[in-house]
Amino acid sequence: MSPEQRTTTDVVIAGGGPVGIFLGILLLQAGVSVRVLERRSQRSGHSRAIGIHPPALQVLASAGVVDQLVGEGTAIRRGEARSRGRLVATLPFEDVSPIYPFVLALQQCRTDDILERRLLELDPDALVRGVQVFSMDDDGDGVVVRAVPESGEGSPREFRARIGVASDGAKSVLRDRMDVGVRRTKYPDTYLMGDFADAPESNEDRNAVLYLEPDGIVESFPLPGGIRRWVMRTRSLDREPTATSLAKEIRRRTGVVLDPTSNTMLSAFEVRSQLVTTMIHGRTVLLGDAAHEISPIGGQGMNLGWLDAADLAPLITASLRAALSGPARGRALASFDSRRRRAAVVASRQAHLNMMLGRPLPARVLAARNRIMAAAIGAGPVGLIVARRFTMH
Repeated sequence: MSPEQRTTTDVVIAGGGPVGIFLGILLLQAGVSVRVLERRSQRSGHSRAIGIHPPALQVLASAGVVDQLVGEGTAIRRGEARSRGRLVATLPFEDVSPIYPFVLALQQCRTDDILERRLLELDPDALVRGVQVFSMDDDGDGVVVRAVPESGEGSPREFRARIGVASDGAKSVLRDRMDVGVRRTKYPDTYLMGDFADAPESNEDRNAVLYLEPDGIVESFPLPGGIRRWVMRTRSLDREPTATSLAKEIRRRTGVVLDPTSNTMLSAFEVRSQLVTTMIHGRTVLLGDAAHEISPIGGQGMNLGWLDAADLAPLITASLRAALSGPARGRALASFDSRRRRAAVVASRQAHLNMMLGRPLPARVLAARNRIMAAAIGAGPVGLIVARRFTMH
């Protein structure tokens, strides 16, 4: 392979999503050379993830991007539970964090853009787009990463690094090639979500609202630009959804009238979870959705990946500088692996509870459960515990 097709660096990160980019930023700030390899030649404009929780905001601050994120996003300071036209409970977030007493809502495409700009600020050559990584192998001296142009045109490329990170998503090709054990669960829950223009009267009080209805939950979250995201549990996966059918069902369940012509995003999805038996594979680390995929209900997945990266970056830096070596490095990596997989289990359980909360119930059973919920959340200490769990504390 010619020198033009071979690149040597400290760390290669496969996957240029928000988690891979964030790790790249942290490493570059620490003086580590990085190449982030991304299959897509351009960023996707589709925004599934929108919520940034306080613990993630704290680690994003270390990347120098949090001020811009907060400046552009919508701060959700309170959640409400409603059912059959009545307020069941209110969940304020002001006591969950002294620094970020809110959940930030921002379209993922903007979050990705802000992170990418910061990465390229630190190193204009750090991001390599349009390459599909198909192998990441430990040759005894380091990691050899092989990739081909996504377009199918051009020559294969080879990257050599001291450490490799596989952050190539829930359908990770690299994880499957490494033959890492994965525990998988498929849930019966299906959802349909869409973005619509927000009602004008709600612009001053932009809370998250959970409509607990007999036919299943409807969730509503404010976004910048006078937009609101709606997520509705469905009886089965809707393979041909329309904005009109979603707006009609939301009105039937909640009474809220939406304008179908204002719809800007529509997506139906199933729910599954995956957790690897180990995130460490020789000189390669699995990160983000490649290591743990959880239900998107609750918006924890992207945040969990950022917390992985913030935990991993100092370990990589110390290892490369020989400040961490031998048995001490082995113990530190084992501790990281245990800590982050445990965090994924906690997040998965919370997501499971969130889904159970949204499943259909007979009206009388739903009313009884709502009364119990209102009493529990109304008790100060319990309400704070619930708020902290919903914000990943």
